[in-house]
Amino acid sequence: MCMNFKKIIFKLNMPNKIPTHKKDINSDCYETPEYCWDLIKEYIPKDKVIWEPFYLNGSSGEKLKSLGFDVIHKEEDFFENDYDAVVVSNPPWSKNKQILQKLKQTNKQFILLVPINLISTKYFRDLFINEIDKITLFLFKKRVSFRPAENVKASSNYSVSVFIGYNICEKQIIYL
Repeated sequence: MCMNFKKIIFKLNMPNKIPTHKKDINSDCYETPEYCWDLIKEYIPKDKVIWEPFYLNGSSGEKLKSLGFDVIHKEEDFFENDYDAVVVSNPPWSKNKQILQKLKQTNKQFILLVPINLISTKYFRDLFINEIDKITLFLFKKRVSFRPAENVKASSNYSVSVFIGYNICEKQIIYL
């Protein structure tokens, strides 16, 4: 029997909080491997400006530019800025709730690299329950190996990651 996506996300009796990583100063300082951007590039709107709001060391913005996108990528506070652009990023996971709340409030299209267990959180369900048909899960065939940013102590406590898209395409699940 086949279950639809809405039932999978919103009908399962899952805990609201599942630990994904250590909540310390290093937990948000991991670079996205370049191959992740290569895998997702065909789903990023080509006719729109892309905003990569989470700077870290600037490499993700440079990679997106090298793929031919018009990219806004500045070292500035996401919560104090807004652009008429599609957000494409690997955000700091410790702030996923606040980031998703802002993106939903501004009805901004996005593609975010996040831990897969984010879809089981109460805040995710509450934010998107009426618009689950606008959510796309981009699933990797292999686990993503993140690189710690320079001067960051590496942690082996990685979560399985997915890209989540909002108002990006018709499909609800895409394998990368």
